[in-house]
Amino acid sequence: MVKKMRSDLGPFSLQKHNHVCVKFAASIFLVGLAFRLLLWDSFNFSSMVETPSPLAEEKAESPVFSFPLQESDSVEFPGNNQSQTSNEEKCDLFVGDWVPDLSGPVYTNESCHVIEHHQNCMKNGRPDSGYLHWRWNPRDCELPKFNPKKFLNLMRHKSMAFIGDSISRNHVQSLLCILSQVEPATEVYHDKEYRSKIWKFPSHNFTLSVIWTPFLIKAAIFEDMNGVTSSEIQLYLDSLDNLWTNQYKNFDYVVIGGGKWFLKTAIYHENNTVTGCHYCPGKNLTELGFDYAYRKALQEVFNFFTNSNHKATVFFRTTTPDHFENGEWFSGGYCNRTVPFKEGQIDMIDVDSIMRSIEVEEFEKAAFIGSDKGVNLKLLDTTLLSLLRPDGHPGPYRQFQPFAKDKNAKVQNDCLHWCLPGPIDSWNDIVMEMLVNA
Repeated sequence: MVKKMRSDLGPFSLQKHNHVCVKFAASIFLVGLAFRLLLWDSFNFSSMVETPSPLAEEKAESPVFSFPLQESDSVEFPGNNQSQTSNEEKCDLFVGDWVPDLSGPVYTNESCHVIEHHQNCMKNGRPDSGYLHWRWNPRDCELPKFNPKKFLNLMRHKSMAFIGDSISRNHVQSLLCILSQVEPATEVYHDKEYRSKIWKFPSHNFTLSVIWTPFLIKAAIFEDMNGVTSSEIQLYLDSLDNLWTNQYKNFDYVVIGGGKWFLKTAIYHENNTVTGCHYCPGKNLTELGFDYAYRKALQEVFNFFTNSNHKATVFFRTTTPDHFENGEWFSGGYCNRTVPFKEGQIDMIDVDSIMRSIEVEEFEKAAFIGSDKGVNLKLLDTTLLSLLRPDGHPGPYRQFQPFAKDKNAKVQNDCLHWCLPGPIDSWNDIVMEMLVNA
């Protein structure tokens, strides 16, 4: 921040002189000197002021979409008030803008065969395609597009796993589609519900997995594939889900993240005792809040990584904001925007702000502890760049031709997951850059 400069020049004083001409000459001299000093100070001040970026001066071309929040919940994008990084400093890949990209994605929804039907927006009838022609551009450096050939060579004889909820599955499908331009993957395993899968790239001896564990910790979930719940979720805050911990030693690289499921109604267990809950009226239990449980869960996750003898490279992905307007997924909420937001046009809702704060705090503590133990933790901070892409979700096109029979049909919208191709492809550009320049 540029501080206002204050003149240190004291008032000039002259002794009185009886000669009028001398007084007049002295006055002329002092006025000229003061004027020169003023010009010099103005020059120095203007040279020190940082020129505002065009983005900061540009007026919004579309209506501002602000979620209702308190003033303290407003998002502050890191680095907004900082000068550009020097050549010696590493660029912050997560501060930037979405810029037009005429080249578009490297794959199409028809060329990639691993896209789940509810993320195949074009096939389901989405009429616009402008959302495909943007790329993430960090403010102070260039972000190359993902190079699938180079990535597969880096991953030769290695294994990578995406661990988390359906966003992790969304992410791994994006990666599979990009890699298919060099070598299509062969699916070698899937669980009963097709939520966890394993693929092989035979030519590179590379194994890619996705493990569905929405809480990352031990949980009893009573919910079907359509989201219908028969009982409260039971969460064990001091126990990790061994579905992923038992396999961790097999992975060279891990991309892990979650968060959204903690907003659901749940009963909390610690030390084999029910200690409270989140949103459980009538249960006569202490309301501890989702933030309490999420912090406990992340502490368990990071403790596992920092204490493990196996040293995989771990990317921790931060929470993904949704873009429901005028309601939620169950109450008529929708997302029908067709262009990205610009910085300052949208605020993060309070729950996402709380989640990301917890994530960053716990990550930083773990990174500090792990630095002396050879633990390689990396923060994949996709929250803020994702916040700017309300146009990238399936919306009503999570199902095939939703308005074919009735143009005014009431359809459930998906404003959380991402179309493929779509904005989530840029997450892989960032992962690639973090791997290459680790």
